[in-house]
Amino acid sequence: MMIPVILALHTMAAIAWVGGMFFVIAALRPALLPLPLPERLGVWRRALERFFAWVWISVIVLLVSGYAVVFFGYQGFASVGLHIHIMQLTGLIMVLLFVLMWAMPWQDFRHALDAGHFEDAAKSLKRIGLVASINLPLGLFTSVIGATGSFWTY
Repeated sequence: MMIPVILALHTMAAIAWVGGMFFVIAALRPALLPLPLPERLGVWRRALERFFAWVWISVIVLLVSGYAVVFFGYQGFASVGLHIHIMQLTGLIMVLLFVLMWAMPWQDFRHALDAGHFEDAAKSLKRIGLVASINLPLGLFTSVIGATGSFWTY
């Protein structure tokens, strides 16, 4: 009975992360373009601080719940389908990209913005956007794999 609850948490964490990236790329980015650079960067900082806090929570929930299902629901990786292996690989790539983005361009962005170096902050924000532009399709792909993989024939 616990596995469905764990899978529900796993799904909600994935929706929060991938949906957040979709919102940022498809809605927030274009909506902020008309604003003056300092104002635009300030909104980005406030929005991304909140979003990244949720991504960290999502990463933890995804990793713990994913491995819990594999080891307690399937008794290990030998018993899962190819789709679980693909989902694990793409998910780990996403986590790695997020951690690298958070540790480098995000920190550079914050420091440049705090110092009033708006052009440097904008360059760091572009690097953050590049990572998001890679992670969003990976996240959508991973979500589709998770949702449809059990219907594949091996």
